[in-house]
Amino acid sequence: MHKFKEDIMTDFVHLHLHTEYSLLDGACKIDNLIEYCKENGINAVAITDHGNMYGTLHFAEKAAVAGIKYIIGCEFYVTKDMCDKTSNTAEHLILLAKNKAGYKNLVQLDSMAFVDGFYYKPKIDYNVLREHSEGVICLSACIAGGISRRLLTGDYDGAKKLAVSLKEIFGDDFYIEIQNHGLDEEKRVLPLLVRLADEIGVELVATNDVHYLKKEDAEMQDVLMCI
Repeated sequence: MHKFKEDIMTDFVHLHLHTEYSLLDGACKIDNLIEYCKENGINAVAITDHGNMYGTLHFAEKAAVAGIKYIIGCEFYVTKDMCDKTSNTAEHLILLAKNKAGYKNLVQLDSMAFVDGFYYKPKIDYNVLREHSEGVICLSACIAGGISRRLLTGDYDGAKKLAVSLKEIFGDDFYIEIQNHGLDEEKRVLPLLVRLADEIGVELVATNDVHYLKKEDAEMQDVLMCI
């Protein structure tokens, strides 16, 4: 069992969560998030904002004061070639720092995404990902992730090929991510993701694609998306 797992003593930990720094998308204000975790006995939580790590320091400081284990991550946009300025196509991928080396690699990847890979969005590619994988945990992301996208188009072999590639990069730190928000697309890919994980010998991790804290916040988050 990974030390990452041993350190987390709660039954369920949110590993896919968007704060206010997922601009015009996330509606979890960091101060409110930490307060909510404290009030509800949540001992650990991750931050995985879209394409940036702007909220990392604020999140870590607030969590540390509250006695909550903070897990630093990012939902990266990954493309075939980050230097290609002709295509806006990108796939989502969740990366979490397991240790200090992992945090440094996330910072480097995020910097490269903005400096070298920015075209509509900050992007990285699988080549730089391979070079900066030490200390990083990888989750296959939501239905916008590369594996799920291939499954949705009926390309099971392509999804499996990508999953095997990510397993080669991250080893036991690669997980197939499963979600169920009641969406038809998720219901379609869920059994295929389970099958795929079993075939290539990787573990599953269940996440909720968190964008707001409470049910009544849904309308506010919808307004952000409309903007």
